[in-house]
Amino acid sequence: MTTTIALAGKGGVGKTTVAGMIIKYLAQNQTGSILAIDADPSSNLNMVLGLDLEWTVGEIREEMLEQVKTSLTSGGAAMGTMPGGTSKRDYLDYHIRSSLAEGSRFDLIAMGRGEGPGCYCAVNHNLREVIDGLSRHYAYVVIDNEAGMEHLSRRTTRDVQHLFIISDPTQRGLVAAQRIADMRRELDINIENAHLIINRLRGDMPAELRIFIEKSDVPLLGTIPADDELSAFEFSGKPLVYLGDVSPVYRSVAQMLKNIL
Repeated sequence: MTTTIALAGKGGVGKTTVAGMIIKYLAQNQTGSILAIDADPSSNLNMVLGLDLEWTVGEIREEMLEQVKTSLTSGGAAMGTMPGGTSKRDYLDYHIRSSLAEGSRFDLIAMGRGEGPGCYCAVNHNLREVIDGLSRHYAYVVIDNEAGMEHLSRRTTRDVQHLFIISDPTQRGLVAAQRIADMRRELDINIENAHLIINRLRGDMPAELRIFIEKSDVPLLGTIPADDELSAFEFSGKPLVYLGDVSPVYRSVAQMLKNIL
């Protein structure tokens, strides 16, 4: 059985950093392979994981649609197939599997850029089937989403066991986190557990923020401290998975995962 962990939150709160720490913990402490899905168009989870990224799903999708358009214009392939008779589903399956960035314990697939003009309903359906089929071969799937959650159901039809909503320690961040938490009920996927994580906290939690959190319907899973060593890694471009196990950021995330897995 695959355990799916998804991360959401407004831009700039550190979702990708937390995703990297989750993958580091799983690789070191859990058996089974891990698939990381970078669903943010900026596609920089590969830098956190120390993996090279050659293709994104968005580029594969646009290339496929361009081939279909060219073929139809010239009177070639029938609707629903690629030049040469290959189905769109098989085309996507082959190229997405070929685009995987492979690590020793984890692989990465990046969704890449958003959709251009035109109807993407059919191709998105095929994409979900391909990615879901791929995900079944992994013990864990970690999905780093773009800001918000409105595109999560376009990326997968799988159930999500744990949704981590990341916020910075501000009222604005918590308001955005609550909106995201409310949105989860509108998605066409089943989210079993939702957790709030406060990132980059300096010192103790301010009383005002604690009161706000207590009124929320998403339980606080834990906090992650601001850390100068992490900042140094980010400035240098070193992969964050190389942070030591004594890093307070890693130890905080590791303790949260011990509590729920």
